[in-house]
Amino acid sequence: MTALSTETAAETAVETAAETAAETAVPAEPGVLTDVPGWFWDLDRHAFEWFLDRQQRTGETGDLLELGAYLGRSAIVMGRHLGEDETFTVCDLFDSEAPDAENSAEMVMSYRKTLTRQAFEANYLAFHEELPTIIQAPTSVLADGRIPEGSCRFVHVDASHLYEHVAGDVQVARAALGPQGVLVMDDYRSAHTPGVAAATWEAVLNFDLRPICLTECKFYATWGDPEPFQDELLRTSGGAPGCRVGTDTIAGHRVLRLGGQPDPITDFPVSRHHDRIAQEARRRAAEQAAEELAARRALAAAARRPAAVARRAAADLVPPLLSAAVRRARRGR
Repeated sequence: MTALSTETAAETAVETAAETAAETAVPAEPGVLTDVPGWFWDLDRHAFEWFLDRQQRTGETGDLLELGAYLGRSAIVMGRHLGEDETFTVCDLFDSEAPDAENSAEMVMSYRKTLTRQAFEANYLAFHEELPTIIQAPTSVLADGRIPEGSCRFVHVDASHLYEHVAGDVQVARAALGPQGVLVMDDYRSAHTPGVAAATWEAVLNFDLRPICLTECKFYATWGDPEPFQDELLRTSGGAPGCRVGTDTIAGHRVLRLGGQPDPITDFPVSRHHDRIAQEARRRAAEQAAEELAARRALAAAARRPAAVARRAAADLVPPLLSAAVRRARRGR
């Protein structure tokens, strides 16, 4: 092996080791909800809490179900609204192998380097005492009836973006939801997820799903009566100051559009790690400030040394033209 090939092999080995270390590293502990990576924005967090609070306020009971969890940000919010004697089930592949080539390619492109069950569990337990029921498998396994029919009041679908998979998830949700249960579809309109859009609107046009409202990222609907939800959202301007509500009619269905920024959206309770993380951050900041102060003092002390003072004095006393000539002479040596 030549020296060059040996060097290349060594560099490749180092890069592979670094990638492996990055992929297997223990995830950082979250101090607040937004420390958990994910694409779950304030408006949808507000909408989730509005629907879940309303269900509890009106006495509607039932289990919660999430299909596709990523690292747990939306699951953490859902778990906060779990009632006594209710079950929260999360189904995700996490770091398991995908069931088909298309799904595998989707996982590699978007999730493989970051999505692990270990990371999900660590994030969830930072905010809750117990884990939900976790099914580490393709969401298609739920079609076997393990979720009792009509047992759920709230289902969030955010797993594969492939049409065939999403269409199956919709049918799982349809069987699982009770009469006034709420279905939330993620990525129903993104340019890179046309399969979700197709499955979502197919459910409206062919399977009696009735839209309630939509945000930029998520579609909220029910197989029950959407009007009580819609009337309250209209009456309360989206359920919070800062929200905007518009109305459309699509294929004979009234659809509300939620926008704006809930003002203020209440801070989610901090994690069990928050105080320690904040204390460590303050300690690191104090250490850095002390190091910077010590460096500035060392520079100031060096500038006061006799040699440095003499050089500055000479620079001030030597006429500028002579000083320039001296510099040119030095360069010409």
